[in-house]
Amino acid sequence: MQIPLGHILVLSSLLFSIGVLGVLLRRNAIVIFMSIELMLNAVNLSFVGFAQSMNSLNGVMFIFFIIVVAAAEAVVGLSIILSLYRSRRTLNIDEFNLLRW
Repeated sequence: MQIPLGHILVLSSLLFSIGVLGVLLRRNAIVIFMSIELMLNAVNLSFVGFAQSMNSLNGVMFIFFIIVVAAAEAVVGLSIILSLYRSRRTLNIDEFNLLRW
């Protein structure tokens, strides 16, 4: 059974929109981090749809690259969030003023 490309792109755009809203509206660092991951997975879904419709492996190569970037982002981002939580005892990004004098 083959899913039409339009359905995959609509689902991908919905997931990406939810991720953007999560980044823009939420104040918790973990939720923002998960929203970024949701956006990356939405892009992966659209690449899967294009790779399936074009019978090409180029989309799969991009997916592999995005997964590697997401893994690196997870390692660095979670360590930064953990460090901030240990020093400030909060995950609210409005209370982080490390770059201010």
